[in-house]
Amino acid sequence: MSGKSNFEDKMKELEQIAKELENGDLNLDESMKKFEEGMKISKECTKILDEAEKKITILIENDGKLEENKYETQEEN
Repeated sequence: MSGKSNFEDKMKELEQIAKELENGDLNLDESMKKFEEGMKISKECTKILDEAEKKITILIENDGKLEENKYETQEEN
């Protein structure tokens, strides 16, 4: 894939790698390369998610003043 791909594209790549590894048709060297590639993509996905989390905020109007609050997920409560 050329250029900057989005999260969904990276997840599709990761799913394809997982399928290839689960299939069991790769030799050890090929499996290791695919695993390393998968780990790299996984880290890229985590970075994208971390950046998105930082950007997710809710603006609340409070007595005529705008406050910026971090969006909290169900898991954080």
